Amino acid sequence: MISAAAVVIAFVLGSIPFGIVIGRGLFGIDLRSQGSGNIGAANAFRSLPKWGAALVLIGDALKGLLPVIIAARLGVVSWALVAVGLAAILGHNYSIFLRGRGGKGVATGLGVLIALSPAAAGICVIVWIAGTLISGYSSVGSLLLNLAQPFALWWFTHDPAYVAFGVLAFLLAAWRHRENIDRLVHGQERSLFGRRTSP
Repeated sequence: MISAAAVVIAFVLGSIPFGIVIGRGLFGIDLRSQGSGNIGAANAFRSLPKWGAALVLIGDALKGLLPVIIAARLGVVSWALVAVGLAAILGHNYSIFLRGRGGKGVATGLGVLIALSPAAAGICVIVWIAGTLISGYSSVGSLLLNLAQPFALWWFTHDPAYVAFGVLAFLLAAWRHRENIDRLVHGQERSLFGRRTSP
């Protein structure tokens, strides 16, 4: 019962669209009509003041972090923790407050990862930063972060449940980034530095 309740609560918390709440509430900006149209942190950094975008990033990460930490404190086992974490990501991706629409789950997934293994999260953040800076594309950094997750989780935890989370989180991220992948292939992806990929 505790595990089931935790999954439901995680999905509802994950559904809170901090990008919309902060963008519209503090700046009168609807991220859905700005930049890439995404409600997550990457588009927030393009469209909002940096401190506002940082709030979006923190809020989205906490949606994944807090439910997993609380569930762990209540004694929920590894596989149930993974379900809680995935529910938070799915809530962000398919928000009940946005009629099933949402973001791509990168920051929320990172919050889950921090709760499961701070060391693995640290490695993945380094991969994220390096991938983004070297390529110039937030989508590339995000995909590389998610690709690194199962390997980092295996290295630091050796927990099959956590590794399964890493694999599933990567698959979810790849699906949500499918349009970005297509734009990267065709040289139409938006760069953080004002350039595009070469077709």
